[in-house]
Amino acid sequence: MALLQPVFALALLPLAAGCAYLLLLTLCSARSAPPPPARGQLKFDILVPAHNEAATIARTIASLRRLRWPAQRFRILVVCDNCSDDTAPRARAAGAVALERRDDSRRGKGHALRHGFDASLREGWADAVLVVDADSEVTPNLLEACAARIERGARAVQAHYAVLNPQASPRTRLMALAFACIHPLRSRARQRLGLSCGIRGNGWCVHRLVLRDVPYAAYTLAEDVEYGVALGLAGVRVEYADEAQVLGEMVSTEAAARSQRLRWEGGRGLLLRRQLPPLLRRAWRSALCLDLAADLLLPPLSWLVLGAASALPPAALAALLDRALAPWLWLDLACLGALVLYVARGWSISGLGATVLPDLLRVPGFVAWKLRLMLAHSRPAVWVRTTREPS
Repeated sequence: MALLQPVFALALLPLAAGCAYLLLLTLCSARSAPPPPARGQLKFDILVPAHNEAATIARTIASLRRLRWPAQRFRILVVCDNCSDDTAPRARAAGAVALERRDDSRRGKGHALRHGFDASLREGWADAVLVVDADSEVTPNLLEACAARIERGARAVQAHYAVLNPQASPRTRLMALAFACIHPLRSRARQRLGLSCGIRGNGWCVHRLVLRDVPYAAYTLAEDVEYGVALGLAGVRVEYADEAQVLGEMVSTEAAARSQRLRWEGGRGLLLRRQLPPLLRRAWRSALCLDLAADLLLPPLSWLVLGAASALPPAALAALLDRALAPWLWLDLACLGALVLYVARGWSISGLGATVLPDLLRVPGFVAWKLRLMLAHSRPAVWVRTTREPS
């Protein structure tokens, strides 16, 4: 039985480290007080990267035009990236500036963003640039929240990123729960701990001086996390604007979700290989880089739950046969308890109420789907637009 000690150590200690990290974030996830109101003097370029988004672009622009900010102090720039539909004319008709980009050798959201950032910097009009996806809606206080933090010294801000259509299907309700765990829960904790909440792909804002000092060069399929890491390595902390929301539309069917999931998982895997070494080299003298490294290393929640649940039967059997192995059972139970607290806290933040509780029964099937998907399919190498569903 003594031979089982290193086996359990190898299996459970990394799992316990991940669960302890999530427990720390859970315990620190109280909402921080927002800063004083902004003075309304900053100028913003709102950058909307779009690839064949004719169906949703007018709705997104209409939402942006309702922002509570002086109309003469923000512009909406839609980067129409290699579009084959009428995204550009629809964007212009809705009141935005359409920047059309065609480059078959450099495709993807990262290249579209770089094109827009370069255009904004060349003109030198805006103090900061805000990124909003082309299938999103925003709360009217978005620029107010970003400006309030920039005026107090912030150089990058991430708004609360949530799901626009949580009640569309069980899949979108589970996505909304996952978003509540990842975005407000973790980001609130990092804000309170003085860390960087990172870039989450939608609803993030950066000062033009940061774009000059840390040029945007994030072209992987996880370009948001990639640029957040670049900012962290440069010592730039991304602050969290909890009171403002950007709501993105999530796909509700398995077929539409497949390519989206492959992009996310594939991009994150590539980023882990590229960015983890420089983060670890800085981690010994930078808590910000240490946390960003921990965030990259942390497996998806579904993997942690699967690992803890799978370890429970052998740990219980081993504890029955040899009392010296009982601590491994208690450690595994503590991991499960930490995960339950983490999900419960995310649920309490999500506002979903009891509607999502029956959907939790679908979680084992969702985990199995993710495993099959990752084992059976290759990751896409370019920006493949997620199929939009009729509203």
